[in-house]
Amino acid sequence: MKLPENLILKLENRKQNNSLRKLPSFNNLVDFSSNDYIGFSKSETIFKQAHHYLIENEFVQNGATGSRLISGNHSLYQIAESFIAEFHDAESALIFNSGYDVNVGFFSAVPQRNDVILYDELSHASIRDGISMSNAKSYKFNHNDFEDLERLILKFPDTNIYIVTETVFSMDGDCPNLEELVILSEKYSCYLVVDEAHTLGVFGDKGEGLIQYLQLHNRIFARIMTFGKGLGCHGAAVLGSVELKEYLVNFARSFIYTTGLSPHSVSTILTAYQQLEIEKETIEKLRQNIIFFNQQKNLLGLKPMFVRSKSSIQSAIVPGNENAKKLAQELQDKGFDIKAILSPTVPEGQERLRFCIHSYNTEEEITQVLELLRDFIF
Repeated sequence: MKLPENLILKLENRKQNNSLRKLPSFNNLVDFSSNDYIGFSKSETIFKQAHHYLIENEFVQNGATGSRLISGNHSLYQIAESFIAEFHDAESALIFNSGYDVNVGFFSAVPQRNDVILYDELSHASIRDGISMSNAKSYKFNHNDFEDLERLILKFPDTNIYIVTETVFSMDGDCPNLEELVILSEKYSCYLVVDEAHTLGVFGDKGEGLIQYLQLHNRIFARIMTFGKGLGCHGAAVLGSVELKEYLVNFARSFIYTTGLSPHSVSTILTAYQQLEIEKETIEKLRQNIIFFNQQKNLLGLKPMFVRSKSSIQSAIVPGNENAKKLAQELQDKGFDIKAILSPTVPEGQERLRFCIHSYNTEEEITQVLELLRDFIF
């Protein structure tokens, strides 16, 4: 059966705008595109230890599929959630199947009809999807602009206000002034919710994330940790109070009405967290690569085209979908896996090349790809 005409038209519009998405094929190019910041998705140690832990403790026999509220809440969940909570110095942790599931479940369930959600305009699509399902009113504030945020806060006295941001924004790679944001949220008794998808495994002595590294974690209502980036595995967790965990178990539909992760998936999460505690050299190598990347782009005269970032995500603005795609293809032809980020994913005129830095990238690879970028542009 053919696709409806109105859907075909939407696809045609994407093609005309040179913004049609396609699933990429596997390649052997030098990786500057994945979110596997410290190489955990490729870790033979994690793979073997996760499997060994299952067998040794007979969790394979105890696992069952189904919602965690019915048959899927195998005992490994409690072990993993306790470990994660202790690792992050949080009262509790609740594992979801993915970061998307967390954000949809949290924001559709926690803020209520008479509440207000104030979110950064560059918040991830999963956050905005969750907010769109909420009964609360929602308003965006200018990116990392806390004067604009305070202006909005003052419009809603005597109201439960949820402030939503990210520690590292996925398209720009920049960070908000979190100390200032915490002070502002406390001044008006707001509930601060922070998505740490791109800081787990990257910031902190053990890769614990930026909030905890800055010692602000006890002043945050909820932290959202996503495992598909720094940990290289599937799943995510909400960190917060015991009462928040109990509430989400009862009202977060993306938690209630889905099959829980398998014992093997949860074992992988637990093993990856345990590995973080002993991977300090790998995390430090990532940090040094980020510093080296920033130094090289400055030396090569590329700094003006990059969004300011001290994270693993470095974005070079190349306006126009066609220009960004062409430049990405030229770099790919030279052996480097660089992806173009196109509108409407980013605003028109803000199309870009997105470089993801990893612990396993070499200084030679970083220098080579930036020299190629300079040569293609200038």
